[in-house]
Amino acid sequence: MLKKSIFYLLAVLMMFPQVVETIYSPALPHIAHGFHISSEKASQTISLYFIAFALGIVFWGQMCDILGRRKSILGGLLIYAIASIAAILCRTFDDLIIARMFSAFGAAVGSIGTQTIIRDTFKGKELVKIFSIIGILLALSPALGMVFGAFITTWWGYQGVFLGLALFSILLMCWCVFELPETLVKNNKKVPILHILIAMLKDNEIWKNAFLVALFNINLFAYYQLSPFYFQILEASSWVFGLSGLCLTLGAIFGALLNKSLLNKNVNPHTLVSIAALIAILGSILICITLAIKSWLFIFPVLLIMVAYGLAIPNLLATALKHYAECLGTAGALLGLMYYLLLGGGLVLAGWGQNLAAVLLICSVATLCINLFRHRDV
Repeated sequence: MLKKSIFYLLAVLMMFPQVVETIYSPALPHIAHGFHISSEKASQTISLYFIAFALGIVFWGQMCDILGRRKSILGGLLIYAIASIAAILCRTFDDLIIARMFSAFGAAVGSIGTQTIIRDTFKGKELVKIFSIIGILLALSPALGMVFGAFITTWWGYQGVFLGLALFSILLMCWCVFELPETLVKNNKKVPILHILIAMLKDNEIWKNAFLVALFNINLFAYYQLSPFYFQILEASSWVFGLSGLCLTLGAIFGALLNKSLLNKNVNPHTLVSIAALIAILGSILICITLAIKSWLFIFPVLLIMVAYGLAIPNLLATALKHYAECLGTAGALLGLMYYLLLGGGLVLAGWGQNLAAVLLICSVATLCINLFRHRDV
């Protein structure tokens, strides 16, 4: 069993990718203004971020099985810190995109490395419950990121955001040096990545999990990608956008707590994902209505999107790799590659369309359809 201090460290590492991305979100309008680009082009930095993140997931997942979990996490954090400092020095938008993609590559270790350590340490129902607790903590990360991002952007602009990101990653790296354990078993069987990839590509359940995780995440990150420009149209300040994150976090926390409660009552994880999909559809319909009348009240039905996210994601992540216990690092990396490429592609389309309501409704309906199909096969 892990010490409490190590569990807290793992929680922060798991939150790291979301926190650093949502800190950046309030700065998007400032970046668009500073580099004299359109809102659509500024939004693409988030889309490309997740495509690079997917590549990082594969690389660090393999490194977790080759070098070990600890060394991989330290290496990823170091790359993130260097890339964030480079972003401060960028003079063109293309240079900024390159720096952001290296940042994403490094940040990916926070997701795959931490999940691998957790899967090394916990099994079965205990693993699902741990992911449920992690889900509650993950629910806090968007609000923390948005509030800090709004504060930093207001006072120091987007350059201040990148400096803050560099400092955060350096502090986290120092914490890992002193606390993070190595959980890789020395005689762990090394299965060639090609064999694992072929097996996973033939696994329908893996594909369904990848699509579901991606779609629920598109719902979440489409809000961070597109809503800053809605607030700008409504002439709201960065602070208003940042504080809206606190409201949204309540939804995600409620979803995670609801998930924990229903799991304790032995409700099937597949059923919980279906409930989450229905909640997301209801939220999407209400968002369509509020945005049609050009009202800032759209932030309230987004709460339902967050409830759905907090309810679904822990169950999907905890059960996805139950048949790949002998190669968790690599299998987790390949699963991450699948859903982050889907996420990145979805956000590219969302950035082009600049229509939050349509994105949420399409993705929410798709989650229900896929999960019902998944039920039929289980």
